[in-house]
Amino acid sequence: MRSILISDPSLRDGNHAVQHSLTVKQVAAYCDAVDAAGVPIVEVGHGNGIGASSLQLGESSATDGDLLKTAREHLPHSKLGVHMIPGFATIEKDLKPAIEAGVDVVRVAAHCTEADITERHIGYAREKGRTVYGVLMMSHMASKEMLAEEAQKMESYGAEGFIFMDSSGHYLPEDVTERVKTLRSALSVPVGFHAHNNLGMAIANSVAAADAGAEMLDGTARGFGAGAGNAQLEVLIAVLERLGYKTGIDLYKVLDAADLAEKELMKVVPTISSVSVVSGLSGVFSGFLKPVVRAAQQFKVDPRDIFFELGRRKIVAGQEDIIIEVASDLSKKLTGAR
Repeated sequence: MRSILISDPSLRDGNHAVQHSLTVKQVAAYCDAVDAAGVPIVEVGHGNGIGASSLQLGESSATDGDLLKTAREHLPHSKLGVHMIPGFATIEKDLKPAIEAGVDVVRVAAHCTEADITERHIGYAREKGRTVYGVLMMSHMASKEMLAEEAQKMESYGAEGFIFMDSSGHYLPEDVTERVKTLRSALSVPVGFHAHNNLGMAIANSVAAADAGAEMLDGTARGFGAGAGNAQLEVLIAVLERLGYKTGIDLYKVLDAADLAEKELMKVVPTISSVSVVSGLSGVFSGFLKPVVRAAQQFKVDPRDIFFELGRRKIVAGQEDIIIEVASDLSKKLTGAR
């Protein structure tokens, strides 16, 4: 029975689904529940990580400091984690205060071809004695060989583990298997995987990652996350248990935590909408779902066309302004065609 380390980003990725409006009260309630269930790592913050609250990306209803302080007080056993993207977050303004607030695990993330920007942040968190993982987002946009090269950079900077994210829910199980095998051959640190469910493959892809040798997996309550959501935490735990993997998580209590999350955190439970399917096929960041739908309504164009054009242009998180540009261009083409 091999152990899998589970990290729960419900209070981070889930923030995308509610326009970054999670409150300290909601954070406290959910932290109490997953701490009791024995979830090893609980990730908290703005959907795009600490320091990302802004007009462009969406403003949080609570500050990073308040969210982290609350989570720390309600996680006596679980480790408190944060996600940070250099550029959105800085060391002095965001990472240092997070560490002072009691963060145990720091995930330093970058686009799949931009590991270079993480060196200082990984080094700083290691110097402060925190567990540090390197993360590459939108990983389908890099070949498995390039992904391994970028991951090796993160390991050389001091990352103690590496996670690749299927940020658009684009992968099929064989894609994940190939990447995990390549990464395990290239790295001496554990490999992890973060799934999205746009094509309904989040659990299957997570199992494929585990079977290929991944040692860390992400899951969120009811799949609470950007777009069609993530691998559903309580289902993931049940499936891993049936397959003989050990997670150290109490199944009944994590089911209770999921029930609480549905009632207390979510406006709607994530589903695979028609537009989410297109987001996955086009390989576009799942967090673009709501702004794409808004832009489509504003310019009276098909949101599916916006997603496919964003995919053609290889647009990534942080380029939200391009959504309006694409919608406007499509509208002009339609008007001209008439």
